[in-house]
Amino acid sequence: MKRSSLLLLIFFIPVYLFAQNRYDVVIDEIMADPTPQVGLPNNEWLELKNTTATPVNLQNWRIGDATGQSGPMPNFTLQPDSFVIVCTGSAVAAMSVFGTTISVTSFPSLDNDGDQLFLKAANGKTIHAVSYTSAWYQNDVKKDGGWTLEMIDTKSPCAGSSNWKASMSVTGGTAGKKNSIDAINNDTNAPQLKRAYTTDNVTIVLVYDEPVDSLLGATLSNYSIDGSLTLTSATTLSPLFNIVQLKLGTPMQVNTVYNITATNVKDCKGNTIGAANKTRVGLPVDAAAGEWIINEILFNPKPNAYDFVEFYNNSNKIFDAAKLYIANRNTSGAISSIKALSPTPCYVFPGDHIVATEDAVNLALNYLVKNPDNVLEISSLPSFSDDEGDVIALNFQGNIVDEVKYKDDWHFKLIDNAEGVSLERIDPAGPSQDESNWHSAASTAGYGTPTYKNSQYKLLNAINATIEVTPKVFSPDNDGTDDIATIQYTVTEPGYVANITVFDAAGRPVYNLVRNGTLGLKGYWSWDGLDDKGLKLPVGTYIIFTEIFNLQGKKDKFKNAVVLARKLN
Repeated sequence: MKRSSLLLLIFFIPVYLFAQNRYDVVIDEIMADPTPQVGLPNNEWLELKNTTATPVNLQNWRIGDATGQSGPMPNFTLQPDSFVIVCTGSAVAAMSVFGTTISVTSFPSLDNDGDQLFLKAANGKTIHAVSYTSAWYQNDVKKDGGWTLEMIDTKSPCAGSSNWKASMSVTGGTAGKKNSIDAINNDTNAPQLKRAYTTDNVTIVLVYDEPVDSLLGATLSNYSIDGSLTLTSATTLSPLFNIVQLKLGTPMQVNTVYNITATNVKDCKGNTIGAANKTRVGLPVDAAAGEWIINEILFNPKPNAYDFVEFYNNSNKIFDAAKLYIANRNTSGAISSIKALSPTPCYVFPGDHIVATEDAVNLALNYLVKNPDNVLEISSLPSFSDDEGDVIALNFQGNIVDEVKYKDDWHFKLIDNAEGVSLERIDPAGPSQDESNWHSAASTAGYGTPTYKNSQYKLLNAINATIEVTPKVFSPDNDGTDDIATIQYTVTEPGYVANITVFDAAGRPVYNLVRNGTLGLKGYWSWDGLDDKGLKLPVGTYIIFTEIFNLQGKKDKFKNAVVLARKLN
């Protein structure tokens, strides 16, 4: 009997040591960029921690990233609440000085700016995964190298960026021992349905902002979709478990926006998603000229701030930001510095304002950002000169769908310092290269409106009159309300030329607005209340005198009164 009991005990020990539930072992420290060295060896490595009260044998476990996975780990037992450093064989001697170290073949190359890492058990089950970025350091100095990323609370392994920070150790990291920032960091935030995209007309991919319970994420009854579509299956995808794939019984239609609602989904800490967590989805198409436009440009930012460019979906179609590009022109005039707006599928819906910049946090410090999810961070955004330059929008085929050759003198002439002031497009349907279709963002809007409607927005609809001036009273004080007078025209045939002169109430010419301007069938000009010398005109009534003629001898004259007013200080 004693011998049999001993045999049974020996038989069960391997099962005990090979425990492999999700989050039993976690990646709790990452050295992705060891240079410049602070105090640790010049090696990339990961640290694993056993979060349980039982030993775990790591034999045949693997680590990896989006490009592949390592060879198997050796026969090594990680004790409860203990750490092990994992690295290449050539780094073992240097890293063993700091703690228990094991090596694997084909150790993944850790990207400095961000990577998706996973830890798999011998049976292929994903135990932990993390998708870090350089923003997780929360420190502009330390993210440049020599410091590790440390997990704050290993009991909240799916909390994402809020649970990671740069090491505070004077050596740059805490290899083989408790993290320098170790603390209780309870995850009380429920998962949020961040966005969705499609891979074909019957497959929808949902993206959550953190890993979710894989069973609840795959429960079909937790999802609903409008548009008379039916859902047939739901699958939670590894390694991060923040993605759920849905299958439809009927295909989606082009140029249709569908709304998906998720309920009862929980994260690994049991936090339940809000009752009405929705996102939009549809079938994207390629953008054409006039549909995807450059809507706002900040090319002369404040010190320690960054350029931004806002785009606007001026159509009823859905676009994928991963298939849209921003660029400039080099000194030879060739298209240069082409950058995709997003590295992953990110859909832009009709009427959306999308902003490209290098630092979303910095943007929010300098301007009101009403829709933070519409800000796309691009490392090394194409450069845009402070005096003049080119902003180019390209579609998936590489065709130019919009281009603006801006100049700093497009700004409102009475702005003393245009630093930090964006140029806003007045009419989305107006010409991109017409200076009169651009104006400085209003002071009352903080000199910029990233992610929402421009402070100087004005839709110039067709009119019945041949010449009309709107508004009848304007106040060019850059407060965002009636800052410019717009002279709209319509003609019945092409080939007309116009001259426009502004006269004061005494009949004296004060501003030559247009000289021999060629007309289309309809269009407009703008006047900002300045005279020919760029000086402020006094308040009062002004006459805008327009003369139109063509080479066939046809001509006409129009007089329109407008009142220039200024607000009292």
